[in-house]
Amino acid sequence: MNTFELLEYAAWSLSAFLGLWMLVDMIRTDRSYEEDLLTSSKEGEIERSPVTDPERERDR
Repeated sequence: MNTFELLEYAAWSLSAFLGLWMLVDMIRTDRSYEEDLLTSSKEGEIERSPVTDPERERDR
């Protein structure tokens, strides 16, 4: 196995990891906020809304 193949496998692994991370984040965000709030065009509305995710509440 040469260096190019190792880099190719590393790139595919990183791509799969980032895809799974985005999927998990999408699900967490969808559960934390209502659809009306996520599609709102008002700036700052999410920051002023009550947080339903205990991990995010703890970090504040």
